[in-house]
Amino acid sequence: MHDHCTHSNLLAALQISATMDALPAWPKGKKLVHLDLKGAPPRIDYLHKVIALLTYLFLICMLNARGLSDMTVPSLQLIGLFSGLGADGILVEYEDMFPYEGELKVLQSTQHSPYSREEVLSIQEVAKSQGLEVIPLVQTFGHMEFVLKHKSLWGLREVGHCLGTLNPHREEGVRLVEEMLRQVVELHPGSTSLHIGADEVYLLGEGEESRSWLSTPGRTVQQLFLSHVTRVAKGVREAWPNLNMIMWDDMLRGMDHDTLKGSGLVGLVQLMLWDYNPTLDVKNTVYLLERYSGAGLSELWAASAFKGSTNVHTCVTSTQRHVDNHLQWLQVAAALPEGIHMLGIALTGWQRYDHLSVLCELLPLALPSLASSLQTLTHGQFSPEAQSRVTKTLGISSVEVEIMASSTTGDSVLFPGRRLAELVVELTAILQSEELRHFEDNILLALVEQRVAMVKKEMVRLYPASTAQEWVEQHVSPVVAPLQRVLEDTRASLLEMVPQNVSASMVGQ
Repeated sequence: MHDHCTHSNLLAALQISATMDALPAWPKGKKLVHLDLKGAPPRIDYLHKVIALLTYLFLICMLNARGLSDMTVPSLQLIGLFSGLGADGILVEYEDMFPYEGELKVLQSTQHSPYSREEVLSIQEVAKSQGLEVIPLVQTFGHMEFVLKHKSLWGLREVGHCLGTLNPHREEGVRLVEEMLRQVVELHPGSTSLHIGADEVYLLGEGEESRSWLSTPGRTVQQLFLSHVTRVAKGVREAWPNLNMIMWDDMLRGMDHDTLKGSGLVGLVQLMLWDYNPTLDVKNTVYLLERYSGAGLSELWAASAFKGSTNVHTCVTSTQRHVDNHLQWLQVAAALPEGIHMLGIALTGWQRYDHLSVLCELLPLALPSLASSLQTLTHGQFSPEAQSRVTKTLGISSVEVEIMASSTTGDSVLFPGRRLAELVVELTAILQSEELRHFEDNILLALVEQRVAMVKKEMVRLYPASTAQEWVEQHVSPVVAPLQRVLEDTRASLLEMVPQNVSASMVGQ
């Protein structure tokens, strides 16, 4: 479970960040915010509000970068006038929320309705009106659980018991990926880039066909990986010559210079190096970027995290942890040789570790972290000025959602979902309290039930009912169900200890 710090520890950590020497601001390039829709997909109207908030946050960053940090930020309705100040975007990972058609309709979510074609287009229209590009992310090799979980597609798995990795030897598997890409790209007519995933291709080489392929002397798992990825990338380039391709870098990290240079990916893809650790190894990360660039893979991205990277069970986002991650990335950028050009950074916000995993923190609980992370990149540190900008913008007294106090009532236009964040924090505190774990009566349980009802009521305003139910089953039931059983067993024991006639009267009460 999430390890909550004390309020004083949180404040002390923020003060340490505020007093650190400033680094250069993040180099020129795009700042993308990753929206992971494979869990807790927001209702479309809430998603539109979040996109508007992103524009507002990007605007503040751009004003800061131009020395206008003291300027009064215009109202949300006027932000469209400032879209020309810079180009940023959203990296959208749809998974089963995309409205696949034809033979791919089986990929659509059955837990809740996927977004319609009109809704996917509306996301792009809202983003475009605010000066933000939408870059779709489609997994094409690993993390294909949402595809390979379907019985009709079991035969396309690399290994029968691993739902995530595609068998690279099956032509029908390649055609499936190509059709997924075609449908997604065609429904994003304004996008200039596409992310093809390709991270964490677990158990590659373990399948029967792969073992047979690898039995030929000189063949390696690295070559097997590259053969599939280059085929997919070349197919995209042939179909859409002007579309930039981005892919995750982790499967390439162990490759030597010659393998990277001869990979077939040079000039074809842009690598996105991800590291979400608050103690990211700066020296090793710089070394990796230098290796990639030296091998000809010179178009590079970074990927940080503003949520969803702490622990699979984390419920309340720690802003400090994610600010620290961005401070480390700033050190990387400052240490890079002059010849290495970073195209930008993607601030990832994972909603699940994979399609079959549990929910990470919900988006409203991470908006202070997102705003703080963007300000950190802009200022080169999380200075008092940066903290003040975040709290003022979101209408809160602290950037740590766990201890924030509202400076206004109800939902703020610029903090969509704030009421849900507050309720989740309150409920989480009760669930983790010593009083509940050592309860002597059902008063606290009644309080929990009341708070759960409030959380669910607020959650269904922003998310499907299935998300609210899943969240309760994940975070509340494991704590409350055992206590309810203890209470029921205690009542049963008490009834056995009293005379039958008294028991009957107690039951009647």
